[in-house]
Amino acid sequence: MRLLVAGIRADLRITGAQSLKEKRHVVKSVIAALASRDGVGVSEIDHQDLWQRSTLGVATVASHPQRLEQLVNDVDELLHGRTDLDVLSVVVSYLDDEQ
Repeated sequence: MRLLVAGIRADLRITGAQSLKEKRHVVKSVIAALASRDGVGVSEIDHQDLWQRSTLGVATVASHPQRLEQLVNDVDELLHGRTDLDVLSVVVSYLDDEQ
């Protein structure tokens, strides 16, 4: 069975946050929206102590390249569609463990 994995590092600026509490509210909302998709896992991996920055690590897993690319595109669209944050960068790394 072929296992395809994409790791996504998304650096974000939380535009309206004036405190860590406000930032956490936005980040939790983004994480919940991403995690609700099948084949997607997500966690905040950096900038936990800054109130206007966050870095999310997102892992997507699929058995078909088209499905994996759709998941990556869904993550990108969700992040860019949010009005409460600016996407500073998105870096995608792929792993193909064909067996």
